[in-house]
Amino acid sequence: MKAFFCTFGCKVNQYETENIKEKMEASGFVPVNDHRDADVCIVNSCTVTSEADKKCRQMIHKIRKENPRCILVCAGCMTQAHKDIEKKLPECDIIAGTYSKARIPELIADFMNTGVRINAVKEHDPGASFEPMTNASSDDKTRAYIKIQDGCDMHCSYCIIPHARGHIRSKPLEEIVSEAKGLIRSGHKEIILTGINLNCYGREKGGELRLTDVIEALDALDEDFRIRLSSLEPELITDSDILRWKNVKKLCPQFHLSLQSGCAKTLKAMHRRYTPEEYAVLCDKLRDAFDGCAITTDIMVGFPGETEEDHRESLAFSERIGFAEAHIFPYSRRPDTEADKLPGQLDGVTKRCRFAEMNEICSRTRKMFLDSMIGTVRRVLFEKESCAEYHQGHADNYIPVRVTRNGSGSLRRCFRNVRITGSNGEYCFGELLPEDKDMK
Repeated sequence: MKAFFCTFGCKVNQYETENIKEKMEASGFVPVNDHRDADVCIVNSCTVTSEADKKCRQMIHKIRKENPRCILVCAGCMTQAHKDIEKKLPECDIIAGTYSKARIPELIADFMNTGVRINAVKEHDPGASFEPMTNASSDDKTRAYIKIQDGCDMHCSYCIIPHARGHIRSKPLEEIVSEAKGLIRSGHKEIILTGINLNCYGREKGGELRLTDVIEALDALDEDFRIRLSSLEPELITDSDILRWKNVKKLCPQFHLSLQSGCAKTLKAMHRRYTPEEYAVLCDKLRDAFDGCAITTDIMVGFPGETEEDHRESLAFSERIGFAEAHIFPYSRRPDTEADKLPGQLDGVTKRCRFAEMNEICSRTRKMFLDSMIGTVRRVLFEKESCAEYHQGHADNYIPVRVTRNGSGSLRRCFRNVRITGSNGEYCFGELLPEDKDMK
């Protein structure tokens, strides 16, 4: 039997889809790239915004219309967060929540035996442990994700994710190290640690282990690879963390610090637990500790009650920080959140205008950051030959780099030192240094 997989949303979802795929293959299913050819179609949903919900539902409608005979499964955050989801998704044969993704092959077998529609969504359990989930990722990708943490207890006023993901829980350290060893053996050169609230790792157990302990445990492995962190909450990074990170040889100097707003008033209304000034101090500390450090971020525009003055304050702050890259998005109303009930909800035109203005600022700061790399030497992990002309990859600080091929063979999955010679605002280009050349 053939199975099609569709993933919406974050890197955690992508990791979980890979896990479902591996379990399906172990059960005898063959992955296909076209939903019209599949016997089973699995949609791993996202619900972080109303637009995410809309895209998931549209995909489900499309699959059912174009492949009416398939077994259709919807799993993930959207199914978990909305109590009436069974009525909203009449096309689905199986609905699986946050806690039942690993059971999808079993649920499919049950449906094939009985023909009875299945709703496997269960309520959050405050004492739930981390769902066992390990990926072999034996494919030919260069980078691999390891999900080490799930859930969030921060309850920002705009966010529905605590409803979708439940309380914080962490993967045992020995399982993380074991999974990393397997991924490295299969040829992966970059391990990306990810979670719903990554630097809450270990917090539910009194903080006896922290994210920093995971980083150091992986750094102790002998193999040639690097470690990258996904999104981090600024207020949970301590001076001690930065000092210890600085001594980790394999850690990439790119830190995705979720800002959301550069306006102090808006941050307070969002229930974020830091001020713009505290955020700026953290950026300075990271830049002092890591050469060529890239600060990337998420920024929301159009939050309820955000005035034009508030927006200008956020624009000015974003320009001041000089983000290497920013994911900008308009505020989206989510039921069952505090922000949904706030006065001062803004119209779509205002949100789109503010998005465009913030995007202009952050595009400019990205170009400035890329330009600042000219003349420096960065260690680049090459991922693909984008065309006959270029080798292409990412530097340790996540700047995209192209190098002229000149008829040379593939550099895929290779680390090489590259002197950056130029930038076009989207990527940098450079020249390969001799393999024995020190990075000076």
